[in-house]
Amino acid sequence: MPINKSVPRSPASQAASLVLREAKRLHRTATSGSLASALPILRRLLASNSLPGLSLPELYRQRNKVQRKHLLRTLASEAGFAHWETYRQVLDELAPEQLQHFELVYRQAGHLNCWFSSPDEARQYVAHHGGRLLCVGQQAVVLVDLPAA
Repeated sequence: MPINKSVPRSPASQAASLVLREAKRLHRTATSGSLASALPILRRLLASNSLPGLSLPELYRQRNKVQRKHLLRTLASEAGFAHWETYRQVLDELAPEQLQHFELVYRQAGHLNCWFSSPDEARQYVAHHGGRLLCVGQQAVVLVDLPAA
């Protein structure tokens, strides 16, 4: 009798899995040869101080130094946590729908978001047009609520 190794995941482990998959995707893109796709991720790494002491051009030339742990630190920092370990513990208690910072669940719907260079600019937009403000590093994004499926 074969043993079924696929254990149904709890909503909490699904939240952590979403963030881990995002780190994997970012890692793959940051280390790819495409300058246009790698630079935004490398900028996020530098902004979160996950790889200190390098300039953007140096980091791009040495992007083989980027490891998944650096991206996990960056994602934790962008979510407001000092360390990945702390963020990981919080993820164990969240359902995927509660991942407000990254809106990973919304990516499945494929909709556009409005990006701003500062949270203040985004707040002004939200005051006039509505939506939900999320800070991402030094920038901000305004998300519109998706219609119920």
